[in-house]
Amino acid sequence: MEHISKYLTQEIKLSSYEDKFFKSDIVFEDHMLVWFIAGETKIVQADKTYLFKKGDTFLIPRNLLATIINFPKEGLPHTSVVMHLSVERLKRFYGKHNILHTLPPDQHIYHFSNHPLLDSCLNSLIPYFELGDPMSASIADLKITEAITILREINPEVDRVLANFDVPGKVDLVTFMEKNFMFNLPLEKISYLTGRSLSTFIRDFKAHFKVTPQKWMINKRLELAYYLLHEKNKKPKDIYLEVGFEDLSHFSYAFKKKYGFAPTQAQ
Repeated sequence: MEHISKYLTQEIKLSSYEDKFFKSDIVFEDHMLVWFIAGETKIVQADKTYLFKKGDTFLIPRNLLATIINFPKEGLPHTSVVMHLSVERLKRFYGKHNILHTLPPDQHIYHFSNHPLLDSCLNSLIPYFELGDPMSASIADLKITEAITILREINPEVDRVLANFDVPGKVDLVTFMEKNFMFNLPLEKISYLTGRSLSTFIRDFKAHFKVTPQKWMINKRLELAYYLLHEKNKKPKDIYLEVGFEDLSHFSYAFKKKYGFAPTQAQ
């Protein structure tokens, strides 16, 4: 896999993947505004799957668990413009606006398909990448401020996410894990998202599930895989990434070890 990133600033980059596909389980520390130039991206959340194509723009809120799978398309590498909207940046922006926090943040992916204002804003960055020189801080400020302003104009609901600067609070561990077991993240990150230290997370997990997090998650992923293969007639190659495995051979080995037969025999 060859991944190329061209940075105008630490907050604005052009990202390109030239291999067959790239998969990552991730949770971002910044909100991510992404505009597709070429290729496709599948984003899998616990309760929803998105497919984004050329011309689409989406906003991924920070601290949102997701599996991201990038695909080249039509012989072109997967290419996108990515803008990081950091908490520090947004605090400065919203410090100039009166926003009342009447509703909790709505943690879902926001999709904007071929919107002319947003497309124009992000397309205006391309000449700067072609120049190859770093973008000045003043121009970067203008571009990011323009993008945030357009997002709020298109959908005022984004204020619920962008203007919320809270850290994750303590959540019900069982509910969180039952919803998010398919994501491959370090336990330190998972514990943070549940509002716990790592030691408290491990203690609470064993108290509830009577087994280590790693063993429990593998078992849950295999149970989900069996359901998709047997009940939904899916193929192993189509589901192993989405249930949380990194490669097909490891998935097949683990599945056969648990059930006594290959995934292809579960259909």
